[in-house]
Amino acid sequence: MTERRQDNRPPAPSRRSQRRQTVAELRSQGRAGPGLRDILPGFAGMVLVTAGPVVGLAWLYRAYGLGALLLGVLLLAAATLVGVPWRRAVVRRRGGRYTPAELAVLDDHGLAVAAERILRRDGWHVLPMPDDGRPRLYARDRRDRRLDVSFRPVDDGPGAAEPPGGPATLREPGGPADDRVIRVVISMGTYSPAEIEWASRPGGDHLVDGRQLQQWASGTSLDALGLLG
Repeated sequence: MTERRQDNRPPAPSRRSQRRQTVAELRSQGRAGPGLRDILPGFAGMVLVTAGPVVGLAWLYRAYGLGALLLGVLLLAAATLVGVPWRRAVVRRRGGRYTPAELAVLDDHGLAVAAERILRRDGWHVLPMPDDGRPRLYARDRRDRRLDVSFRPVDDGPGAAEPPGGPATLREPGGPADDRVIRVVISMGTYSPAEIEWASRPGGDHLVDGRQLQQWASGTSLDALGLLG
């Protein structure tokens, strides 16, 4: 009798298992796209935003007739004209870009929030650390540069009294003692010649006035402005 050879090779994997294995490898490498669980909430929200107004207009037409439907369409169009630009402006500000008009209405804390967003836009890791109730930021970038960012109200601008012995320092005392920390002072206004001379001393502060602040907020980095050179 001829003995039948036994095939000990494992069965070939199915296409489904191969696909699962490929997707698992891609996800482990960070190269796979989002899964169903990732896109489902956004898809559901998009369906609600799209279908909600249609359902509402249909209900108005059935309940109150053509006049109510036309009124609903006009209100929806007006809300879209107002809401879309407002939403875009909100997203833009959260991304660290501000117009001069938007900067002009900010108070001290609002300016600190704007500066924090702008720094994050430029790749800085920011840590808010208020100093005696006044806003203050510490930041570090990938090059291990460190910033100590303080803010000077416009009311403390040129014309403010200077103590005997020279111009007032532009930052609160204290803070990090590391000489590698770059001290930056931001103001919505301008600086006096005495303040600029004081800041130009070795190890002095880097001053950002209102004009430079507008350029920074519009997308120019601090390096491009020549403030961290």
